[in-house]
Amino acid sequence: MSLRRINPAELSPPTGFSHAVTATGRSLVMLAGQTALDSSGVVVGDGLPAQFERALANLLTALRAAGGTPADLARLTVHTTDVAAYRACAAELGRIWRESAGRDYPAMAVIGVVGLWDEQALVELDGIAVLP
Repeated sequence: MSLRRINPAELSPPTGFSHAVTATGRSLVMLAGQTALDSSGVVVGDGLPAQFERALANLLTALRAAGGTPADLARLTVHTTDVAAYRACAAELGRIWRESAGRDYPAMAVIGVVGLWDEQALVELDGIAVLP
């Protein structure tokens, strides 16, 4: 399996994401949207960073159960109910990402939404991984 992160010099330098990722491998894993739900189905975490950390842990748990690692993530979409808060917490969210998933960033997008399925959720993460 090979993921190649592509960041053309002609584009603004990426911070916390890659502009493009090419992937070759044998298994494609579609990861469902994960919020800060605990194992009993309750949203936990006060504030965006705490919920992001739990949602990321949930996403990575699903990925590991499928046989993958954070380095196998090719694409991640972040849905948030407050883009301004996400921007304000960017440094802390980046630290959480690096501690949980490392420094290999997938292609990413942050999308502002009016609400999420889990009404108390502030953030939801979904992704695509390519396994060897």
